[in-house]
Amino acid sequence: MSGKESGEQNSAVGEHAPAASGKSVRKRAKATKEASVPESRLALVRRARRINRELAEVYPYAHPELDFRNPFELLVATVLSAQTTDLRVNQTTPALFARYPTPEDMAAAVPEELEEIIRPTGFFRAKARSLIGLSTALRDRFDGEVPGRLEDLVTLPGVGRKTANVVLGNAFGVPGITVDTHFGRLVRRWKWTDEEDPEKVEAVVAGLFPKSEWTMLSHRVIFHGRRICHARKPACGACPIAPLCPAYGEGETDPEKAKKLLKYEMGGYPGQRLAPPPDFPGRPAAPLGTGDADAAEEAV
Repeated sequence: MSGKESGEQNSAVGEHAPAASGKSVRKRAKATKEASVPESRLALVRRARRINRELAEVYPYAHPELDFRNPFELLVATVLSAQTTDLRVNQTTPALFARYPTPEDMAAAVPEELEEIIRPTGFFRAKARSLIGLSTALRDRFDGEVPGRLEDLVTLPGVGRKTANVVLGNAFGVPGITVDTHFGRLVRRWKWTDEEDPEKVEAVVAGLFPKSEWTMLSHRVIFHGRRICHARKPACGACPIAPLCPAYGEGETDPEKAKKLLKYEMGGYPGQRLAPPPDFPGRPAAPLGTGDADAAEEAV
C-alpha cells in the first residue's frame, strides 16, 4: 500500500464496514457456538442464500472485471487471465484487440508478434498458442463466431469449464458458476463444501442456489474475495457477513485495523477495469506503464 494512496483508503468504506457493537459481537459469538453443531442441509441452504443476499447489498454493482466489448474479446481476456490479475489483462488487451480485432485476424497472427503483445500477462508463449488455436477453431469450425454452448466452448484450446462459464454468463446470459481461486477459497471458508476440485465445487454450490442466481453469485463471491476476504489476511473486522461466517477470526478482527486491509474501491483504490460499468462506485484503473497503474498493482 503506497503512501500516496493511504489518505484515500477509507473513502469508500463507511457504508459497507460494520461498526463494532455489542450486538455484532453477540451475533459472532452465537455463530461460533452454532458452528460446533453439525449443520443440517436446510440450515446450510438458508445460510448460503442469506450470505448471497448480504453480498448483493454490499456489491450491487458486481460485474466481470475484464474489459470486453463482444464475446470474442471476453473469451480471449479470460484465457489471458490465468495466473495473473484481471487488471494486468485489461492493461494489455487494448493493444491486442487493436492489432487482432477478430478470430480471423488472430488465427493469422505471427506467434512471436502476438507473444510480445501479451508478454505482460505471463506464460505468454503458452497463451499465444492457445489464442491462435482457439481463433483458428472459431474461424474453421464456428464461422468466426464464439459458440454459446458449454460443450462447444470447452473444445477450444485453452478453454475449460471456468472460462466457458465466464463467457456464457456474461456474453450470452446463460447462468453459470465461475470457480476461480477466490470462489473456491471462500465457499470452503463458509463451509458450503469441503471439495477442492473446481468441478465438484461447482456442482455442490449449484445445488444450493436457483440457477438464475449462479452468474451474479459468482461475481459477488469473487468481489468479496478480492476486496475483503483475502487469502492471507482476511479483513474480518470489516466484513459485513461476519455473523454468518464459520471462519470469522482467521483474519484481523479489529474494525479500524481491518479497514486498512480493504482493497480496490472498498479501500479507496482504483478498480481493475480501465472501462468499468457506469454504476461502478470506484475509480477506473490506469493504463499500463503509468504511475497510477503502478500504485494500483501495489493494492492487488
